[in-house]
Amino acid sequence: MLASLEGAVISAILVLTAMGLSIVFGVMRVVNVAHGEFFMLGAVLAWVVTTTLGGHPVFGFVAALIVVPVLVGCIAAGADRLILKRVNYDPDRTIVATIGMLYIIQQATLMTYGPEARPVEAPFNTRLSLPWFEFGDEGFQMIWPWGLSITSYKLFVIFAAIAVLIALWIVLTRTKIGLIMRATQQDSDTAQAFGVPVGKVYSWVFGLGAGLAALGAVLVVPIQQAHYLMGGDPLLLAFIVVIIGGLGSLPGTVIAALLIGMSDGIISVFFSPTLAKIIATFLVAMVLVFRPQGLLGRAPS
Repeated sequence: MLASLEGAVISAILVLTAMGLSIVFGVMRVVNVAHGEFFMLGAVLAWVVTTTLGGHPVFGFVAALIVVPVLVGCIAAGADRLILKRVNYDPDRTIVATIGMLYIIQQATLMTYGPEARPVEAPFNTRLSLPWFEFGDEGFQMIWPWGLSITSYKLFVIFAAIAVLIALWIVLTRTKIGLIMRATQQDSDTAQAFGVPVGKVYSWVFGLGAGLAALGAVLVVPIQQAHYLMGGDPLLLAFIVVIIGGLGSLPGTVIAALLIGMSDGIISVFFSPTLAKIIATFLVAMVLVFRPQGLLGRAPS
């Protein structure tokens, strides 16, 4: 049960990070190799904001939760206008361009922030005892408490990710902004002919993807310290999730994030994190062999 709770926390962060990567690919058809560095940038800026404001941890954390995703999103949107637009979103050149962005962000962070891993204090961290259900001679019985506990902040991370996913779903399916994004995704040329500013849509979508990664980083940095090299694992896991779920499929991304996050949490507790990564990579290989389009992705026509 404890392993499942840890897996749920991993899934919550992973689904936000992978959702950003999936949205960018779904609308722009861009493989953003720098996505993990936007995650790292979110964690580092969260430390900067909370340290600068000082005072009670709640104030700094709330400020970081609001300011950092917007700031990282604006940086990403500017990078799209400055770099990706100039290479005309060519698949091969965008991969090379985002690799360059990766090293620029990483080295700029190293020069300004330094090589140290630095913690951000959680805004609240009460340890909660949770009930447990056990099957015996008299059927299912609830045991309370039985020793299982989790911090209130980790529960907050899980519910915050759910709230963000619901809000994102509403925006994509019930608003004009979502309609424009879906029209651009299906046929950018036709959308532009009807007056949709495709270039601006691409910039905002790229910024949205980076902002979601930064939001995940702000949520995780009280659990995992901010470090300039912390973008590698989130990028790898996000790619694994997107490949398994299906490129550009948001429901598939959610399902794959739950699958990978829960298995990663459970395997890491009982065995080792390395084994969890090996199994995740094996799942990717199986998906590519037996269902190349992913769980809910569309097969090429």
